[in-house]
Amino acid sequence: MTSRLLHYPGTASQSLPSIRKIKEEFHLDEELFRTIQGFREKIINIVSKQTRKALFLVGPCSIHDTSATLEFARKLKTVSEYVSDKIMLVMRVYCEKPRTSTGWKGFLYDPDLNHTNDVAKGIRMTRELMLEINRIGIPVGTEFLDPLTCHYYQDLVSWGSIGARTSSSQIHRQLASGLPMPIGFKNSTDGDLLNAVNGMIAAKHSQRHIGLDEDGKACMITTSGNPNTHLVLRGGESKPNFDRPSVAYALELLATNELPLRLMIDCSHDNSRKDHELQEEVFNEVIEQITHGNDSIVGLALESHLEDGKQELGSSLKYGVSITDSCLGWKITEQLILRA
Repeated sequence: MTSRLLHYPGTASQSLPSIRKIKEEFHLDEELFRTIQGFREKIINIVSKQTRKALFLVGPCSIHDTSATLEFARKLKTVSEYVSDKIMLVMRVYCEKPRTSTGWKGFLYDPDLNHTNDVAKGIRMTRELMLEINRIGIPVGTEFLDPLTCHYYQDLVSWGSIGARTSSSQIHRQLASGLPMPIGFKNSTDGDLLNAVNGMIAAKHSQRHIGLDEDGKACMITTSGNPNTHLVLRGGESKPNFDRPSVAYALELLATNELPLRLMIDCSHDNSRKDHELQEEVFNEVIEQITHGNDSIVGLALESHLEDGKQELGSSLKYGVSITDSCLGWKITEQLILRA
């Protein structure tokens, strides 16, 4: 159904189901609600340093295949049972992808991988997939990219991030201030930390902003502020920032701005110079820093899939291989987790 509300030349709009309708179709029952609340509380305990456990965010750069995603979740659940005394594993389930210019914008926008952009289908499939991952017993972590679409699934997420391209965005800072789970702010793609730090400051305070209710009507929203934000170091275009001097500088900046001394380190992206195999080197250095007493590092992130590397989006795709950034394969991922 095409709407006539907008009259910009060359544009068209398509009606989408309301948040309420999608939540009714893919219902979060009371038992699973309590499970997710439990996941969130455990992560809050980690980022607030009330426990010595570390948070590991592990999973594909982006999801594109429900079968492979669920297989990965089951593998992650199995290995989690061996390390649960010291590590909390959260699955990276990124259904929307920020693009530097153009490209596939993610499973939610184009679930059929053919540029048809069936967003209504993508919303339904995303929610159904996140429900199933939670049922497997693995917490969901994701980047909150679109402030409209995120409300279709945010009740299923236990850890969230504001990405490198949006940490300076007022809209995303407002969004983070009202989200009911710990939120990591990533440093900018150029390596600057101040945008993320300012994002943390903004998000911890109550905000008033325009949003949508569950029926899709515009409304004023007042948030309570998010006390569980933290910094995520992902490297920058000029250099990585997982090394000890970079971590010390980040902690000094947090202290100067009277923010809690807590951060995660992304082993991928510019910290690995976008070479998936170098994630192991970053991982080992981060674990060494934690082992040597840096309790301000509360966790890390790995981009991992069933198989290593990446492939171009096309008609003949290999099972379990990323279609965006290169990922570590499951075998090495499992080894890293077990020896951490």
